[in-house]
Amino acid sequence: MSSTVELTKENFDQTVTDNEFVLIDFWAEWCGPCRQFAPVYEKAAEANPDLVFGKVDTEAQPELAAAFGIQSIPTLMIVRDQVAVFAQPGALPEAALADVIGQARKLDMDEVRRSIAQQQGQAGPDESGQGA
Repeated sequence: MSSTVELTKENFDQTVTDNEFVLIDFWAEWCGPCRQFAPVYEKAAEANPDLVFGKVDTEAQPELAAAFGIQSIPTLMIVRDQVAVFAQPGALPEAALADVIGQARKLDMDEVRRSIAQQQGQAGPDESGQGA
């Protein structure tokens, strides 16, 4: 039985909302590097049974790929508490994937949310009226 979850636009929001830590592999059948990455991803899923490992077939789910601005595949994305904390195109070797998962586990989400709030604050309309 596969330890990865097939994500579609029907179950995507629910999966990301219900689980605090979701990895997402954006892939397609015709993509060689995606096929090379698949067993590495499966292995990581088996090694981290407490995390949700999702896969998005960009051919079957073009809206999801578009929503995340996926330019090249495979792209790995990690979502914690509904915040994308990591996104990188390219098939990661096993050690690099393990490292990325370890780093994402260690993230202080309160800190991440604070820095996002700060960024959004700065990105808001400029008080002096020069913004928009």
